[in-house]
Amino acid sequence: MRTVDLIGSAVSNTFRSKTRTILTILAIFVGAFTLTLTSGLGTGINAYIDDTVTSIGAADVMTVTKTQESATGVAADGPVEYDPDAIASGQPGPPGSTVVALTPADLDTLNGIEGVTDVVPTRSISPDYIQADDGTKYVIGVGSLIAGQTIQLEAGTEPDDSAADLQLVLPVSFVEPMGLGDAASAVGQTVSIAITDAERTQHVVDATVVGVAEEGLASPTGASLVPNTALSDELFDAQSMGVPADQVERYAQASVFFDPSATDDEISALKDRLADVGFTGSTVADQLGMFKTVIDGIVLVLNAFAIIALLAASFGIVNTLFMSVQERTREIGLMKAMGMGNGRVFSLFSIEAAFIGFLGSAIGVAIAMLAGSALSSVLSTSLLSNLPGLTLIAFDPASILVIIVVVMAIAFLAGTLPAARAARADPVDSLRYE
Repeated sequence: MRTVDLIGSAVSNTFRSKTRTILTILAIFVGAFTLTLTSGLGTGINAYIDDTVTSIGAADVMTVTKTQESATGVAADGPVEYDPDAIASGQPGPPGSTVVALTPADLDTLNGIEGVTDVVPTRSISPDYIQADDGTKYVIGVGSLIAGQTIQLEAGTEPDDSAADLQLVLPVSFVEPMGLGDAASAVGQTVSIAITDAERTQHVVDATVVGVAEEGLASPTGASLVPNTALSDELFDAQSMGVPADQVERYAQASVFFDPSATDDEISALKDRLADVGFTGSTVADQLGMFKTVIDGIVLVLNAFAIIALLAASFGIVNTLFMSVQERTREIGLMKAMGMGNGRVFSLFSIEAAFIGFLGSAIGVAIAMLAGSALSSVLSTSLLSNLPGLTLIAFDPASILVIIVVVMAIAFLAGTLPAARAARADPVDSLRYE
C-alpha cells in the first residue's frame, strides 16, 4: 500500500465508530483549548511588557545612583543619617526619599569605568504648576527620556530635542481638566509652566504641546510632562537662578551606556565595577525581570493543568484504538495475509491516532482563539480600560503550530501501544477470529 493510500485509509477508518471517536476528540479538545488560552495569555502579557520596556529605556542603558551608606560605611537598611549631599530622588517612593547627589567629578569617574561608553546625567526639575490660558492651575512634574526610551502617544509626536522652540508632551489626564478639548485638539496649543528659583522668584515659561501621552503601566510621563531639550534647559536655568555655582550641577541619577551586545555576565561585571567605586546600577531587565518571572510562573502552572488534561485524553486514544484493533482483527489478518508488513500496519493505526490528535487540537485551537479574542476585546473596554495597548490574550502563529504538533505527538505516542499490538498480530489467528 502506497503512503498516500495508507494515510487515506487511516483517515477513513477514524470514523468507523463515530461516537467513540468524537468523545475522544472532545477530550483532546479540552486540553488543546486550555493550552491555547494559557499560551495566549502569556503571549499577550509578555508582549505588553515588551512594549512597556520601550517606554522605560533601551536594553543598553543602566540607571546609576550613588550608593547610600550609613555612618559605618555599610549600605543603609533602615533610617539613614542626614547627608548634606543628598537630594530628592525624583523617583517613586516614600515622601522625602533622597539619594546622594552625583557631581561632575562622579560623572568623570563613571566615564572612566571599563565598559562604560557614555554617561548622561538626569536633571531634577520641579515646576510649581501648569496652566492653559487663564484656566485652573495644576501641579505637574517634569519627566525625562533617556536614549532608547519612547512615549506611548495618544496624539501628536514626541518632542524634538533638536528644535529651538519650547515643546512638551502632556499626559492625557491633564487635557480635559485644563480645557484643551481632546487629545488631538490639545496638540499645537500653548501652555504656561511656572517655576520658582532659589531666590523665591517665580518664572513663567510658555511652551507648545506637540504630543499627548496615553496612560500606561510604565509611562515615562505619569503625572509629568516631557520637555524637549530647549524647554528642559529653560526650566532648569530658571530654577537654578540664585543657586551657588558649585551646587547647580548636582544630579539624582545618571544614565550609563554600555555595549548593546554585552552578555549577562559582562553586564553583571560592569555592575560589580560600579559597586566597587560606590555606585548602584540597574537595567531595564532588573526593573521588569521579577514581574515577567511571576507572569511566566503563573502561565507555566496553567499550562501544566492543560498538559494533565491532554494526558488524560491520551488514555481515551489508547482505549479507542484498542477497541478498533479488537473490532478489526480479521481485517488486520487479511491485510497481513495480502503482504502488508508489520511496519505498515503499525503506521496505519499510528496515523489514526495522530489524526484524532490533529482534529481535537485544531478544533480546540480554533475555538480558543475565537473565545480569547472576544474576551480580550470585552476586557479592554471594561476592567482593563486603564491599560491601553494591552491585549490580554494574544496568539502567536508559531506557538499555535507548536501546540498542534505537541498534541499530535502525544496522540501518536498514545497510539503506539495498540498499533504495536496490531502489528504483532498473527495473520492466521486473526483470520480465525470470531
